[in-house]
Amino acid sequence: MIGHFKQYLRMTTAINEVQVNEIVKSFTPRKVARGTLLVNYGEVCREFYFVGSGCIRTYFLTSGGQQHTRFIALEGSVGTAMSSFIGQTSSTEFLEALEDSELYAINYRNFRRLLTEIPGWLDFYNLFLEMAYIYQHEKLQQLSTLSAAQRYEKLMKDRPQYVQRISNKVLASYLDIREETLSRLKSR
Repeated sequence: MIGHFKQYLRMTTAINEVQVNEIVKSFTPRKVARGTLLVNYGEVCREFYFVGSGCIRTYFLTSGGQQHTRFIALEGSVGTAMSSFIGQTSSTEFLEALEDSELYAINYRNFRRLLTEIPGWLDFYNLFLEMAYIYQHEKLQQLSTLSAAQRYEKLMKDRPQYVQRISNKVLASYLDIREETLSRLKSR
């Protein structure tokens, strides 16, 4: 798993091997079981994760208890309860392992320390924030302009692994449709 993490860092930042090793040393490997809540509503998110294997997601709950999945991170990507982590404030969302997962975790203090010590880590952070903005903008645009069928077709084209690996309940909450609608779209 550490090899995948180092490869990810090399692909996303312009840093040398010494810096890659320094970054990796700041992360702690963690194995979590499916269903583990990494961050609960109201808690402060203290960690940022690289997903070595498995899958994590962030989601909100409505006052009626309905889930709305904001983000899904499969292996080879990163994730956190972003607003809470950045501001070190109470989270308004949940961060959950959807599968048994192997994660690399860095705490907030070490994350911020790396920003001052390794310029490439600052570049990584800026890229992460830009990509997160684009991702959320595109998701909001799709929810506002595409039908449920169009959103599902786009998901099948852009992220087929979601459809293969993620339960209908979570996938429906990601697409902002009812499970019955998703089942109907899948059966076409």
